[in-house]
Amino acid sequence: MGMTFAEKVLARYAGEEKVVPGQIVTVQPDHLLTHDNTAPIISKITNELDRFGIHDPELQIIVLDHVIPAANEKTATNHKKVREYVKKFGIKHFYDVGEGVCHQVVVEKGLAKPGNILLGSDSHTCSYGAVGAFSSGIDRTEAAALILTGGTWLKVPRTIKMTLKGQLNPGVTAKDLILHIIGNISASGATYCAVEFHGDISGLTVDDRFTIANMGIEMGAKIAVFSVDDKTREYLANAGVADYEPIWADDDAQYWQELEYDLGSIVPVVAAPHKVDNMRTIDDAKGTPIQQAFLGTCTNGRVSDLEAAAGVLKGRKVHPDVRLIIAPASRTIQLEASKKGILDTLVEAGGLLIPPGCGPCLGAHQGCLAPEEVCISTANRNFKGRMGCKDAEIYLASPLTVAYSAVKGCISDPREVVQ
Repeated sequence: MGMTFAEKVLARYAGEEKVVPGQIVTVQPDHLLTHDNTAPIISKITNELDRFGIHDPELQIIVLDHVIPAANEKTATNHKKVREYVKKFGIKHFYDVGEGVCHQVVVEKGLAKPGNILLGSDSHTCSYGAVGAFSSGIDRTEAAALILTGGTWLKVPRTIKMTLKGQLNPGVTAKDLILHIIGNISASGATYCAVEFHGDISGLTVDDRFTIANMGIEMGAKIAVFSVDDKTREYLANAGVADYEPIWADDDAQYWQELEYDLGSIVPVVAAPHKVDNMRTIDDAKGTPIQQAFLGTCTNGRVSDLEAAAGVLKGRKVHPDVRLIIAPASRTIQLEASKKGILDTLVEAGGLLIPPGCGPCLGAHQGCLAPEEVCISTANRNFKGRMGCKDAEIYLASPLTVAYSAVKGCISDPREVVQ
């Protein structure tokens, strides 16, 4: 009997010939991601750091991205503590404010490799499954222990095999697909499972796969992963990654559950307040007035996302009752989008460009909502209070839907303008 992707990776890292779901294994991950929360994490272990130091300056990746630039004295002080920690212990992979959202930066810098294990004190660390990595979020206490010891334990997850058939129609995106899947199996339908995507994935770009893998946690998944193909290899080569060994499930692997999705049947959808699995078709949601539209985040802030939105906005204007906020996922993306004239189109249409970062997504900085306001967003969560106000509402949607809704002043079907 063969093994799934997760079983094969964890067996290799644990030094075992075979592992089974539910088994506890001890591993040493290739990298540990932290961000602005590095300050509270290292505060937990100040005495231990002074006495023992860190396990490995190559292990940790630190990206300041959640509240950038600092919005107040408390945040500025935390950023200062992180910079002092980086200098004191010689952290090799540090990216200061403005570099971008941590998950995008990790892949841009070539730090996510197929077959590697990456853990992070951020739930959307699962994003790197897009390039065939075992990547998952952990809590701050586990991160603190990893900084000191370099090792941690993981439970081998059960695996769900999701087979994709066909291709998406014009106006329908990977964001619609993953929102459809989450609506189908629920926000807890894959709790502590590994989700493998099989079938017709060649029609999905690596950007598409990032969008899907990023939201694996929104169905409870421990990891969400794609196999490595020619598109992955080209993407990694462009990121300067050459030394890796892809791992994939055996043909006779045993799965806890198997699901199949017909891509041609997927339509534009939204996740209505206040749950990601509260999926509604665009026909059910259209006409809902909005006051803010947000384009960006680690889910949909890449060049292809900005370009898709610009295609809708070109020659059009944002509705006078709507604020369109744009946050590229990284400095690299911002520069490329600028060179291509994409940002010009977005700003000329009435969009407001802010620094590459996470702020509006979690209501920490820039773009907070007021009571009774409605925002349509390309982010990954729409929980009550997520964008800074518990009395506001958030709808999640694709860049195409967000852009066209910003023009119309209400949730609208992008297929009206995308052929």
